[in-house]
Amino acid sequence: MSCYSLKLFYALLLLLLHAEGSILGFNSLPNSTEIKCIETERQALLNFKHGLIDGYGMLSTWRDDHSNRDCCKWKGIQCNNQTGHVEMLHLRGHGRQYLSGAINISSLIALENIEHLDLSYHDFEVSHIPELMGSFTNLRYLNLSDCYFIGIIPSDIGKLTHLLSLDLGKNLYLHGQIPYQLGNLTHLQYLDLSYNDLDGELPYQLGNLSQLRYLDLAGGNSFSGAFPFQVGNLPLLHTLGLGGNFDVKSKDAEWLTNLSSLTKLRLSSLHNLSSSHHWLQMISKLIPNLRELRLVGCSLSDTNIQSLFYSPSNFSTALTILDLSSNKLTSSTFQLLSNFSLNLQELYLGHNNIVLSSPLCPNFPALVILDLSYNNMSSSVFQGGFNFSSKLQNLDLQNCSLTDESFLMSSSFIMSSSSSLVSLDLSSNLLKSSTIFYWLFNSTTNLHNLVLDFNMLEGPIPDGFGKVMNSLQLLDLNGNKLQGEIPSFFGNMCALQVLDLSNNKLTGMLPKSIGLLSELEDLYLDGNSLEGDLTESHLSNFSKLKYLYLSGNSLSLKFVPSWVPPFQLESLGISSCKLGPTFPSWLKTQRSLYELDISDNGINDSVPDLFWNNLQYMIFINMSHNYLIGSIPNISLKIPLRPSILLNSNQFEGKIPSFLLQASKLMLSENNFSDLFSFLCDQSTASNLGTLDVSHNQIKGQLPDCWKSVKQLVFLDLSSNKLSGKIPMSMGALVNMEALLLRNNGLMGELPSSLKNCSSLFMLDLSENMLSGQIPSWIGESMHQLIILNMRGNQLSGNLPIHLCCLKRIQLLDLSRNNLSRGIPTCLMNLTAMSEQTINTSDIISRIYSINKTLYEIYGLYVTVDITWMWKGVERRFNNPELKLKSIDLSSNYLMGEIPKEVGYLLGLGSLNLSRNNLSGEIPSQIGNLSSLESLDLSRNHISGKIPPSLSEIDFLGKLDLSHNSLFGRIPSGRHFQTFEASSFEGNIDLCGKQLNKTCPGDGDQTTEEHQEPPVNGDDSVFYEGLYMSLGIGYFTGFWGLLGSLLLWRPWRIVYIRILNRLTVYMCCTLLNREESIVGCYKNHHVKVVTQKENSWTKPKTTTLPPFISSCFVNTPISPPQSLILQNGGECLILYWPLDVVKTRFMMQVRDEGVSKVAAVMYDGVSATVKHKK
Repeated sequence: MSCYSLKLFYALLLLLLHAEGSILGFNSLPNSTEIKCIETERQALLNFKHGLIDGYGMLSTWRDDHSNRDCCKWKGIQCNNQTGHVEMLHLRGHGRQYLSGAINISSLIALENIEHLDLSYHDFEVSHIPELMGSFTNLRYLNLSDCYFIGIIPSDIGKLTHLLSLDLGKNLYLHGQIPYQLGNLTHLQYLDLSYNDLDGELPYQLGNLSQLRYLDLAGGNSFSGAFPFQVGNLPLLHTLGLGGNFDVKSKDAEWLTNLSSLTKLRLSSLHNLSSSHHWLQMISKLIPNLRELRLVGCSLSDTNIQSLFYSPSNFSTALTILDLSSNKLTSSTFQLLSNFSLNLQELYLGHNNIVLSSPLCPNFPALVILDLSYNNMSSSVFQGGFNFSSKLQNLDLQNCSLTDESFLMSSSFIMSSSSSLVSLDLSSNLLKSSTIFYWLFNSTTNLHNLVLDFNMLEGPIPDGFGKVMNSLQLLDLNGNKLQGEIPSFFGNMCALQVLDLSNNKLTGMLPKSIGLLSELEDLYLDGNSLEGDLTESHLSNFSKLKYLYLSGNSLSLKFVPSWVPPFQLESLGISSCKLGPTFPSWLKTQRSLYELDISDNGINDSVPDLFWNNLQYMIFINMSHNYLIGSIPNISLKIPLRPSILLNSNQFEGKIPSFLLQASKLMLSENNFSDLFSFLCDQSTASNLGTLDVSHNQIKGQLPDCWKSVKQLVFLDLSSNKLSGKIPMSMGALVNMEALLLRNNGLMGELPSSLKNCSSLFMLDLSENMLSGQIPSWIGESMHQLIILNMRGNQLSGNLPIHLCCLKRIQLLDLSRNNLSRGIPTCLMNLTAMSEQTINTSDIISRIYSINKTLYEIYGLYVTVDITWMWKGVERRFNNPELKLKSIDLSSNYLMGEIPKEVGYLLGLGSLNLSRNNLSGEIPSQIGNLSSLESLDLSRNHISGKIPPSLSEIDFLGKLDLSHNSLFGRIPSGRHFQTFEASSFEGNIDLCGKQLNKTCPGDGDQTTEEHQEPPVNGDDSVFYEGLYMSLGIGYFTGFWGLLGSLLLWRPWRIVYIRILNRLTVYMCCTLLNREESIVGCYKNHHVKVVTQKENSWTKPKTTTLPPFISSCFVNTPISPPQSLILQNGGECLILYWPLDVVKTRFMMQVRDEGVSKVAAVMYDGVSATVKHKK
């Protein structure tokens, strides 16, 4: 008995009970006693209808006119034939007949006597199941399945103690835990919560439902924790479905075996089932009685399946449905099942590791449905015959690595009864040529559904295909490489309901014969190169058309202004179809549209006021990139479906109407809107607005201070307007904000501290304003999710706060063109995302762009990030840059000190710009570790020293600018370093190398050929040889005669050093006669000098290094880092020690002859601290 049959059984059972009861009876016969419905209940039903979209006339009899006021005669309503109270509301949708819109179940509270409520199979997207459901205390039957309800299951449903059947399955977005109050429904016989997003532990109270026959909690749910049922619970179960990774125990399996009536068992995502021998053993014992067994996503292996079906006798003759999808099975299991499964009608083995590379002869004589999708089949698997079943109707071979060779006519793969096959899915394979088409019209005769999308099919579709495949109702060829014109034979496929030729390379005009497809409901031709005119004659026969997609072609839609289409479309996509210049009047006749895309059509017209009324039925409308003019009327309109409205890149002007606040996504950029205040501050609450983009408009004045009315905002873009004043404190109320863009305005003042409440921000762009003050430390302390921080082009001052190093996820940091000073923090190594060479796109997407079930209730779908960023010295526009780039830009500030060597830890950095600062010291060699670096700009600083050779080892470095510094020495020539032009090194007078066309000492004169001297020949060469030999001998003798003896003989060396020390002291004291304490330098680090007062050391005081000390060091024989030179009270002291014996830390006292000062020098590996007494 199917799930649908069970529900029908319970519904009929209720009808019989009503017929027998003394107080129950339905006025279902037209000639019964004239009992009219209660007026309050009639009004409740009309209120319920009010928010719904009825595109199929399901509620056509629900009218408020004089001739049809009796609601007991309305479709789906049954009343008690004695009291007139509504007792049944049965509005189940089916196929393409369904209701949509925002449902208001609470309006039905007036139906106090209702016992049967079925609103299943509709599209009530973004609606909640109300808590007031507990008020329907007389309900026996409640079915809200397959309606796209969101939110949690209200606990008040537990008050419906008379319920016999409860179905909330297939809503997809219901989340959270199952309320334990459902355990109060002790009369419940049917409970379906499958295919939702429920999680947590199962409440043990469910074990109280002793009358339960049907329990399905599988499919999409992810329950966990202990198994709640014990032996004796739910003894009458005949259908059981469980989903989640329960902590299954042996005792739990014993409960399973006591379910003597069980005929259907469905387990999904129970990953530890494969390691639970006891559970597998118990399931094996159940198999002889089972009619349906589904073990999906349970990590089962071939060995596990063999333990379940250990012999043919254990394979139930009653078992007709077996689903082992998404496990770890191979061809061994497939062969095993083909030997035992003589009575199987449905077999699902998709998403396994089955590799069929040799001819097989499986035997499934009763099989009707076979799913082998997402496995691997070679062309040889069909050789020798592949007799699936003479009854096979549905075959799914999606993504099975099938090639053209699999379907050669010479192959013996011919269906034993090809007329039985009704549905064939060959999508996402490796098919290229037209071989598959010839195979199809030679091997099948009754095919209804054919899916070939996302292959590599080329060339035209053969004419023979259209002549034979007249039974096709669905043909999907999307995402191939088909060429040529659309064949005219499609007009012969009179049964076609769905035709999808989108995203191919089809050309030419649309054939008139396609208009003969009178049964057509869906037509997808978008993403091709079709051209020519499309007139009403092509579409006049499509009375059943619901979906029409023509976008991305070069078609011109030319309809007479008075044309009224014979269809009512639900979804229309005709972007880039030359629909303009006037607004299409025929669109006003389409009252069932819920999706519309007419973007980029050259429409240069105003939008009719009446057209805006259609928004109340829409979930998506895109009229962007046109030339739409005028203002949008500020009408009183309810938009219950929270649509996405895209009106960007037009010429709308005036005020933004407040009714648009009801949208979930509102894109108004690149228009001429001038007012934001009245839009946000009219006392309306935008509880649904998640995305607001009003960038590139003409909005003037200060930012509104009423952001609490849109506190659900996730994305806000107000960039490139004419806003001024301070950022208001109320912006801190946007606690759900993920992206805030205020760039290119005239905002002033300091950042309000309330913004620290926006801790979910991953993008903050405040660039190109006039913001002042220091960068607040709370940016690093509170905004730990930041990936993009752009504050370029402001008037920010002060130092770079070390709290910025707490931004572990930051990938794009731009603080350029401000007034920042002092040094660059050395904690850069804490920027974790910058330190990783790759970008974890899956993590970013899951955190930012994936549909969060909780947030989806409020916001709907999100918008992607599109920003302007300086990259390689050029301002460029990037889409989703956080998935591609890593960059630091601190250029055009007043930063001082050295470039910290810790920058070498940022291995994933793609761009580093420190230009136009006051940085000094050498380029740290650790920059050579940045193997991902593409752009490096250190120009216009005071950087000295040589260019580290490690820079030449960065293979991806495409832009380098070291110009206008104090670099010296040879430019490295390794790898691609010679490809950089002279402009990368100019302004460094002591640099030399080929890039500057300047020779280095020792290279000889190699600048140009005309300046090269001719080679020396003859007697002159002998002279030069003797000269060079004499110079060498003289140098050797002089060096070892004097300096060599100093090095080898200690007494001479001591005397020499003393003389040198006294000479240096005399020179320094003469040149540097000052009375203030002067600080020396060790490796460009400041040395702290302190004096003793009253026998206690004072705290260190750091003084800027005077320029004459630097000169003294450079000009003296003993220069840093070998020495420290101090001066105090006109007396100089030179401290010297060999660095090769200096350890990580040391302290020593030094007293030199003739100097009365005693100094203590403490070195910690970075800087030296000198403490001295008077």
